[in-house]
Amino acid sequence: MILLQQTTDVRVWAEWILEQGTHTGLTLVKASLIFFIGRFLIGLVRKLMRRLMDKKDIDPSVRSFAVSLVNITLTVLLIIAVIGALGVQTTSFAALIASVGVAVGMALSGNLSNFAGGLIILLFRPYRVGDYISAHGVEGTVKEIQIFHTILLMLDNRRIYIPNGQLSSGLVTNYNVETRRVEWVIGVEYGTDINKAKEVLAAVFAADRRIFTDPAPYVRLQKLGDSSLDLVIRVWIKSSDYWEVNYETNQAIYEAFNAAGIAFPFPSVTLYKGKD
Repeated sequence: MILLQQTTDVRVWAEWILEQGTHTGLTLVKASLIFFIGRFLIGLVRKLMRRLMDKKDIDPSVRSFAVSLVNITLTVLLIIAVIGALGVQTTSFAALIASVGVAVGMALSGNLSNFAGGLIILLFRPYRVGDYISAHGVEGTVKEIQIFHTILLMLDNRRIYIPNGQLSSGLVTNYNVETRRVEWVIGVEYGTDINKAKEVLAAVFAADRRIFTDPAPYVRLQKLGDSSLDLVIRVWIKSSDYWEVNYETNQAIYEAFNAAGIAFPFPSVTLYKGKD
């Protein structure tokens, strides 16, 4: 009799374990299907959004921001759906979110300001995707404007993530203009004929078609330095030619001055021997 009772208990426990295991397995399978299908659909929505915005010729800055916002929103909804599929009451989950909302809001206050900064950037457009800017000690080409960060692509291909809040309230220099001015300050030795130096510089600028004649190149004696006569030189060029003209003109001026016998000074100190 005791053996029969034990056998019945074992059978009951086995059936319960089998039932619970089957239920748990089906729940996990359902949640997994929802997750993977949801991720696929989110990716599909992103692609469709990009295609539609490409056809509508929407500004790339707005495009990247909108895609990022929709991606995060749909991902949050997917997480809630997966939690519901696992058997957690979504109403309870929503209540839990509400109960910790204040704490989360305080923790994410910086990100909320970054989100607001992103909206300000899209509204007033101090820069757009593709612009070359400098801000907070770094500079590069704007690759994306996301909901919290702006991604800059550096000249050496590094990616810099700058919070939108800082960019919307801080100093940003946008170099995306048609023309730019290049400036040099070059020292020559005392005794140099300044008019001759100007003539040599004029010949250097005339030989480079990238340098504008209107506005004309500007050359003036800026100051009498401790060991040099400092010339300030300013020319206007296309923005796309900035770096090439900046570096190549340095070499051209050096070679032209050497050929004309115009010497570059070196810092020097004169010592006088006092009387014994």
